[in-house]
Amino acid sequence: MAWTLLTDGDVPVVLLSMWCVWLSWIDVVSRRLPNMLTGIGAVCILAYSYVIDAFVVALSGAVLLFFCYLAVHLCLPTAFGAGDVKLAFTLGGVAALAGTDAWVAAALIAPLLTGVVGVACMAVGRASATVPHGPSMCAATLLASAAVPT
Repeated sequence: MAWTLLTDGDVPVVLLSMWCVWLSWIDVVSRRLPNMLTGIGAVCILAYSYVIDAFVVALSGAVLLFFCYLAVHLCLPTAFGAGDVKLAFTLGGVAALAGTDAWVAAALIAPLLTGVVGVACMAVGRASATVPHGPSMCAATLLASAAVPT
């Protein structure tokens, strides 16, 4: 299934992008992903998927990525914060709307991006810097959803 957000209009893409930028900025500045914003995102993606008749696809992708992040968080709490786990629900739903390949790409690229940023921090002498994962999750999902052919 091609990402209907890209073919049916620009408004949902712009809103999703603005939401991702807002969350990423908050995560970089405060190392927090507010429940209010992650909750709004979850409700919006489920509502949108219902309107475009892709609710099961979005919910499946959302739940699967949520539980992947939850498993990592429970086994190694310092790897991903609870906010990242909540954000994974919404972004899993978004990526699933773009297809299985996009979902897999988004799920794999996000940790790789965070790792690259962490290595870059170490290379410039900021080894003790904490790297927020939310911006990488948002970027990976947006890029994979737009770029991965289905």
